[in-house]
Amino acid sequence: QLQLVESGGGLVQPGGSLRLSCAASDLSSDYYATGWFRQAPGKEREEVACEGASDGSTYYADFVKGRFTISRDNAKKMVYLQMNSLKPEDTATYYCAVDIHDFTTAQAMCVMQMGRWGQGTQVTVSS
Repeated sequence: QLQLVESGGGLVQPGGSLRLSCAASDLSSDYYATGWFRQAPGKEREEVACEGASDGSTYYADFVKGRFTISRDNAKKMVYLQMNSLKPEDTATYYCAVDIHDFTTAQAMCVMQMGRWGQGTQVTVSS
């Protein structure tokens, strides 16, 4: 079974930046889709950003376009979410996910909220 461990969350001021990391232990292939999702208190879980397994596609929710960037380092088996220009409404628990099917697109990963999940890391944006 794939183990995912998120880190990098914390308290930041509005307009600040933060980089979340996800260690994808036991991953044996470079062909996997990745995603970041979040859930705020009293709200449904929502997609944030995803990357396709093998086609290089990316998908971003409208509320993070131009501010967040998803990336990976296959050699280190790490997935990242760079978050800039953070807003109070970005406050949530953030989860990473990985899907090992090599045909999964970024859009499918995000819209269908696919994959195996980590334990989450808390991000709080406040003055």
